[in-house]
Amino acid sequence: MDVMGIIMLAFLLIFVFLLFYFVPVGMWIQGVVSLGLGRITIIDLIRMRLRKISPRLIVDGVINTHKAGLVSIKTDMLETHYLAGGNVVNVVFALIASDKANIPLTFETATAIDLAGRDVKTAVETSVYPKGIDAPRDGFLSAVAKDGIELKARARVTVRTNIPGLVGGATDDTIIARVGEGIVSAIGSSISYSNVLENPDNISKAVLSKGLDAGTAYEILSIDIADLDVGKNVGAQLQADQAEADLRVAQARAETRRAMAVAEEQEMKARTQEMQAKVVASEAEVPLAMAQAFREGKLGVFDYVNMKNIQADTDMRESISGDSESGPTKAPERDNK
Repeated sequence: MDVMGIIMLAFLLIFVFLLFYFVPVGMWIQGVVSLGLGRITIIDLIRMRLRKISPRLIVDGVINTHKAGLVSIKTDMLETHYLAGGNVVNVVFALIASDKANIPLTFETATAIDLAGRDVKTAVETSVYPKGIDAPRDGFLSAVAKDGIELKARARVTVRTNIPGLVGGATDDTIIARVGEGIVSAIGSSISYSNVLENPDNISKAVLSKGLDAGTAYEILSIDIADLDVGKNVGAQLQADQAEADLRVAQARAETRRAMAVAEEQEMKARTQEMQAKVVASEAEVPLAMAQAFREGKLGVFDYVNMKNIQADTDMRESISGDSESGPTKAPERDNK
């Protein structure tokens, strides 16, 4: 009897646990007290349990929105968003905050932003409290004015969330890139770097007037130049590099001309040696021609003797002329000893 009583008590406890798990009476009472009878029924809570939806999350969301005056929010709307994988807490907070700040935000827009992967809670907070974005995030933007002087700039961009542009709109990186491009363009169009240093607000006005927030999730409120430094003289450095490049080109051309001259000189030497070889070959044929003339009887002995006499006479004259060109010879001095 005692064993049966224990078993019956265990079954009773399990039944009560399952009853209160599937029928959250406490949450139903909380809903009735907060919203009145009929807003949240026992059937709704049981259905949430069967769908594996947290009743506490849905009940708290409905109570908070109704207390904030958003009576159009129903339990099935929050359930649908929960089943779609959305963050019900962020959506409820965003709806309440936007309503208090008079920011137009419907439930459909808030859930679409949340399901798109954006933090709708942070988006509403940024709409109320604008945030600052550094452009660039690290370091400086380098730009060169028309006079060749480099300027290093850093800007502070104040933005607030553009709620309609959150779905499909560009993020912070696009804002930073566009602002950086605008600053570089504004500095590059300045005649002198001194003009930029004197009136840095002109850069802010020029960049702000370009409508850089088009197609983004933010609205640019202001662009302030936080830091502006003078860098290198890029123009002079480019001119020096160009002069060095021109010098190298001239040296290369001169080296080419010198190589061509050397090649031409070597070619002329080769031609001279070739002509000398031809002369030597021709001189070597003279004795052969004379021998042939002797054999054929075209050259006699007297002719040969006359030719030799003429050669000897020519050699003597060349020897005498050579001695005369070298100067008169001095007579040897006598020894008076």
